[in-house]
Amino acid sequence: MLVFTNSSNFHAIIGPRKLKHLFMPFNIPIFLTWLRVALIPLIVGIFYVPDTWLSPFDKGLASTIIFVAAAITDWFDGFLARRWDQTSAFGAFLDPVADKLMVAGALLVLVEFRSTVAYIAIIAFIVIGREITISALREWMAQLGASKSVAVSSIGKIKTAAQMTAIPMLLYNDKLFGVFDTFFWGERLLWVAAALTVWSMFYYLRLAWPLIKENAVE
Repeated sequence: MLVFTNSSNFHAIIGPRKLKHLFMPFNIPIFLTWLRVALIPLIVGIFYVPDTWLSPFDKGLASTIIFVAAAITDWFDGFLARRWDQTSAFGAFLDPVADKLMVAGALLVLVEFRSTVAYIAIIAFIVIGREITISALREWMAQLGASKSVAVSSIGKIKTAAQMTAIPMLLYNDKLFGVFDTFFWGERLLWVAAALTVWSMFYYLRLAWPLIKENAVE
């Protein structure tokens, strides 16, 4: 059994390059991404708090505030990573995973507690199905060494912005300042997000189609 009497012996035997890969990278941008992941159970769980503790309005307000705070970290972690030159492969992996988990969790809440009509469940299926499809496509393309062919496009970014705006409006489910009907406009924006979701999916599939045909098993 190896016994390391001090850190210098540990560094000498393991080597600085291998030692770097023994630990998960951690910095402020990655911390913000993990914070976003940690907020997801709160967005979902707050709706299961008894009404005697929180009224339906308070649940909607609290979930909206938490979702918006999480969405802000989504912008802020990327900004800080670029500003401080702290981008990493792990951060690039974790950031979209956190986004997808947050959107999926919020959509499931909307289906359960805000689904006055069936189409919200249909939109949730479209969005979640698209994310699974494109994630699988990107993983497959990465194995072929062609991941840049399906890099995030402007359509995908607009789709994400539409989702991140529509979801908190639907979670709030009331008139803002007694005037702005957030649910009414959130519904319409969610339809826009759904259309962009389908569009972006076919956009990525079209880019990958030559490789899909080339590597298809006959």
